[in-house]
Amino acid sequence: MRSLRALVALWSLFSASQIFAAPSQPLLPLEVYANPAEIGMMRLSPDGKRYAYRLTRGDKKYLVVKQFGQEKPIGAIDIASINPRNIYFIDQHRLILRAYEYTAIGGFIGKHNVSMAWVYDLQEQKIRQLLFPGYGIFKGQGGLGKVVGVMPEQNRIFMPAYIGDMYSGADPIYTLTSVRLDRKSKPRKMTLGSHDATDFFVDENGEIIAQEYYSNKDDIHRVQARQDGQWVTIFEEKARIRKRSFVGLTPDRSSLVMLKTDKSGRRNYFTMSLQDGAISKPLFENKNADVEGVMKDLNRVVYGVRFSGFYPSYAFFDPKIDKLYQSIQQSSPNHSFTISDHTPDWSKILFYVEGKGSAGDYMLYENGGFSFVDTARRYVHPSQVHPVVATAFQARDDLTIPTLLTYPKTSPQPAKKLPTVVYPHGGPASYDKVRFNWMAQYLASRGFLVIQPQFRGSRGFGSAHRAAGNGEWGKKMQHDITDAVKHYIAAGEVDPDRVCIMGASYGGYAALAGGAFTPDLYQCVVSINGVSGIPEMLEFEEDRRDSDSWVLTYWRKVIANNNLSDGFLESISPLHHAKAFKAPVLLIHGEIDKVVPLEQSEDMADELADENKEFEFVELEDEGHNLHQSKSKLATLKAIDKFLQKHLNKAA
Repeated sequence: MRSLRALVALWSLFSASQIFAAPSQPLLPLEVYANPAEIGMMRLSPDGKRYAYRLTRGDKKYLVVKQFGQEKPIGAIDIASINPRNIYFIDQHRLILRAYEYTAIGGFIGKHNVSMAWVYDLQEQKIRQLLFPGYGIFKGQGGLGKVVGVMPEQNRIFMPAYIGDMYSGADPIYTLTSVRLDRKSKPRKMTLGSHDATDFFVDENGEIIAQEYYSNKDDIHRVQARQDGQWVTIFEEKARIRKRSFVGLTPDRSSLVMLKTDKSGRRNYFTMSLQDGAISKPLFENKNADVEGVMKDLNRVVYGVRFSGFYPSYAFFDPKIDKLYQSIQQSSPNHSFTISDHTPDWSKILFYVEGKGSAGDYMLYENGGFSFVDTARRYVHPSQVHPVVATAFQARDDLTIPTLLTYPKTSPQPAKKLPTVVYPHGGPASYDKVRFNWMAQYLASRGFLVIQPQFRGSRGFGSAHRAAGNGEWGKKMQHDITDAVKHYIAAGEVDPDRVCIMGASYGGYAALAGGAFTPDLYQCVVSINGVSGIPEMLEFEEDRRDSDSWVLTYWRKVIANNNLSDGFLESISPLHHAKAFKAPVLLIHGEIDKVVPLEQSEDMADELADENKEFEFVELEDEGHNLHQSKSKLATLKAIDKFLQKHLNKAA
């Protein structure tokens, strides 16, 4: 066990000494960036004596459980067919695995995203799906993996689901079910439920104490609480788009925890009394960050919050825990300390650390000191992690645009006239963080400066920054990206003759918009699963949703501020400006993308071909929107690598 100060100085040696012999390493192959971290999703058992993680070796994936101090696993099982997105202990010998699968649903055409959950029993070395269609569970649904509470001592776990017969013609009812952890059995319905129900909250005895509803038809957001055996409405609001998120319970279970925007424009933490619906004052005010999530236990009891920002930060009700975390973060400001897990009494905390000289390390804190557990990416030496710098610049209208810069380690200091890739994020209501970003690290390893501007419309920098993007697709949001390039050209860091714009999803749209609307600024354009035609994209959303869906309201406001005229929508669509392109374009798209359909890139390719523009088109077989498969990431990197070598790696 080492003190914090000593560990900060030495953990790179800790991880590296176990894997690498020499400090200098060759250029990493593309496979290292395409493959997920070998060690991921590490979690602690409630007593802190065991830990579990996902082990990835090529196409193989395993859930591994070890005892601290012992090298040999006490449990391991093949989970390649499950491919979980989250794992956690519910007691000393059982874990829950939650996953999403793109699969067929009986009675429906095509494939759909389906969430599921499994329980893995260490004693029996068996894994079993918890909730599945049948036994009264409606067959035509995709959400069978949500957990709102657990009582392991009674072998019960609480999971919401739609109940009903899909062939009866009646609407299914969304309700909460009690599912056995120890054996397969018919789930027990815990409440009548409703077609408009969206969430449920339970007390320490597994009884429902609050229900949340939202009606797309009436735009009514409502919460009911159980009082003296009756359901009483304690909150009701008419909202086309929900303004409040109910995310958990206070420790005494007398109030719901609610996140909403406060008067300062920051998303904050409030409580709502289950007795009368009274709403508290904001409890975790932070003028520099939003509350983007809460820290809670398996029964959704909240004990702290997680703030937005380039680096993770937290605040806790317990002043001892709060002081501990703040001292850890302040001792090493160039690293991200993400809480991966902890024991219920917080005597042991598992951190995932990224940043300067770290591609991801798991560190255990206990008894006032740290110990190294494992490294996430065994094939990345600390010397091969390229530095990420948080900075900002002023856009043309003086709005501050927070920005991340990833510098190649081989570049001179200070950086001068580097070949550059500007890499706007997707969302667009998202933001980038200081972490091992596989794409940015790959680009830096090949000698490119990577610019990631957090343009207006990005989440995490206050409601004013986010709202400033409403109706600004292809306009001010795009200006922010343009201004980022021009700012760093003026600073002497970017070679103006070697700049590429690249992005995925909304970032893909921004890349195409850069090629269409500022054609002289870029020497190449890369769009991954990007939007090209706004009218066509809105039509796609309208075809797959009810006309009164809040999702349609959201996209119409965010994209165009409700200006839905064909002329305006086409004016911000790269698809309708193919003639303006001067730079070569690389289009990459997943064959089964259900978020941005493949046709968005196919149509763009057709328009570019009609205008005799230079382009390449790569279709990723059996891949969706987020490039979850390593083979798809590798195909993407190979195409990008060849494309950039051709168009940017020319002599300065």
